[in-house]
Amino acid sequence: MRVIGIIAEFNPFHNGHEYLIRKAREIVDDPRAIVMPVMSGFFTQRGLPAVCPPAVRARQALLCGADVVLELPFSFSCAPSSRFAEGAVSELISTGVVTDIAFGVDTGDTELLKALAETDFANDESFNIKLNEYISTGISFPEARAKAIKDIAASKGITGDLDQVLSSPNSILALDYLIALKKFDWKNRINVIMIKREGEGYHSEELNADFASATSIRRAVLEQAPSFSQSKIASALNGHMPDLSLGAMLSSASSGIFSFPDYVGYIRNCMITAASSSSLENTAYMSDDLSGYIKNFANDIRPGTITDDDHDLEVFGNKISTKRYTLSRIYRALASMVTGQDDSYLAIKRVPYIRVLGFNSEGKYCLKIMGKCAKVPVINRPSDCLELCSGNEELKKIFELDMRAASIGWDLYGRNTASEWESIPVIVKK
Repeated sequence: MRVIGIIAEFNPFHNGHEYLIRKAREIVDDPRAIVMPVMSGFFTQRGLPAVCPPAVRARQALLCGADVVLELPFSFSCAPSSRFAEGAVSELISTGVVTDIAFGVDTGDTELLKALAETDFANDESFNIKLNEYISTGISFPEARAKAIKDIAASKGITGDLDQVLSSPNSILALDYLIALKKFDWKNRINVIMIKREGEGYHSEELNADFASATSIRRAVLEQAPSFSQSKIASALNGHMPDLSLGAMLSSASSGIFSFPDYVGYIRNCMITAASSSSLENTAYMSDDLSGYIKNFANDIRPGTITDDDHDLEVFGNKISTKRYTLSRIYRALASMVTGQDDSYLAIKRVPYIRVLGFNSEGKYCLKIMGKCAKVPVINRPSDCLELCSGNEELKKIFELDMRAASIGWDLYGRNTASEWESIPVIVKK
């Protein structure tokens, strides 16, 4: 049985995601291959809650080609690219059934990515020296890391369009996936499938192509705030998302399964929490004086900093981000603050359990096999974790953090904060 693992956020599920699933099956030359995405939960890698709850995004994926959808826990999904990659790759390998891992890239030079991944940057003293030198100049960590990688690559004779590769978010993630695979798949059992991204760029805000970016699609949704007219959203996104995906999102919203999130309210609550906290220093991602900066910013909020009509937080983002502190890092730090994630969680390097968000009939068969092969516990609902928590401290910490993130998420989606305890896997008939 061929099982293709895909790492994604589906925030929300769009044409590019459907293309990735279809292309992965074409490359392995098996139209019946099981596709198993591992997907961010309530919070995404850029640090903000997703535009739809995990169950809705899982349904979108299952309706559009996926067979089993797994959830990536908060501590790994709302994290820098290296931790995001390690969590997703470790979870897919822990299933015991994944034979391939597929992901999108923004470059056709996949050999360059492979060459870069062969360099053990994390344990390269010269790389760490270069990295710290660049950080000391005041540039952001992603910029410093890209510059340090470029320098070390040049010293090792690795050639190619390094500027293009290292400036692309998807390619940086791809590099981190390859590095994570080296770490967790040391027997090289997993086949890697890198698929060239089609359409608009990762952060493109233009909704003018069949393969529109997730950023542009989210912006089109948020432009309809606060009323979120179903007809206007449908009109704006027609052709930019698969019909089944768009239909699943809109029908879930109209039936009360969720309300589109109020990011203004969320960020105001974050600022109140930051201002009233005695200390943020031990909060994850608050190092390098970020804790003091955020507290000072929160205490100095003035009218116009977070306006009622700033539904996509563009104005707020421009005000709070700096050259030193990127917006994604600030959002991840704030998410860690409101969920109670301190630095101790970051010492957990592998996902300690697998949460199944949904499946179809083909996926159900795969899950039966996975139940016998998985290297960590597989759960279908939160209550499944309660017994497991007593004997596994890491699992307990990650599970309780996930439930706190879910509580914040459901509140943002207009539901009871305890709604996650009633969640069961989405089942879609194929």
